[in-house]
Amino acid sequence: MKNTAIDFPGLLSAAVFTQGCNFTCPYCHNPHLVRLFGQPLAEEATVDFLRQRRPLLDGVVISGGEPTIQPDLADFCKKLRGLGYAVKLDTNGSAPDRVADLIERRLINYLALDLKADPGAYPYEIAPQDPGTAILETIRLLKRTGLPHEFRVTAAAPFITKKSLEAIARAAAGQRPLFIQTCRLENVLNPEFMADYSQPTADDLADFQALANTFLPATIRR
Repeated sequence: MKNTAIDFPGLLSAAVFTQGCNFTCPYCHNPHLVRLFGQPLAEEATVDFLRQRRPLLDGVVISGGEPTIQPDLADFCKKLRGLGYAVKLDTNGSAPDRVADLIERRLINYLALDLKADPGAYPYEIAPQDPGTAILETIRLLKRTGLPHEFRVTAAAPFITKKSLEAIARAAAGQRPLFIQTCRLENVLNPEFMADYSQPTADDLADFQALANTFLPATIRR
């Protein structure tokens, strides 16, 4: 994405999307990025493009898919930082060691953590191997290091309920923001699964926001 004004707080940015994900969220709105699907953009050409755009852009967002499964993520971030870019990472939080390394080496400036369900009870449909311990460690890492970050929740039934949202908000509690996103079903990974569930209404989202606000600043993002 050549430019975006909404994905990196306060910065005009480009966004780079990685292929592949270790989660299988039925409501994923980037289903074409869950599996490896084709020839990726050439890294050299991508970096060259970002070098040319540096006078116009201040940041680069790395999203996916799940970027932390890429073995060369740190090297790519280092190249971006070398160009003078601020780097934002979007992640599902399943690789705290990778995130810790990026923070320690000052290769990222901001992180958005997507929380899918109660961190202590991720359903099989989202993550065949329970990632709860890793996700809770990522949350603790962010709080411990003070890296600027935000939390995000897609209000997707059946995974987000008042009970699961309260568990998420308790785990993330603090001063960093939580964005509650509406679930859009136009183009998702598993439409047959999602068709069996009615999605939260505007009133439900307002209730979620009010509940989350008792633990951290919460905003509905439509």
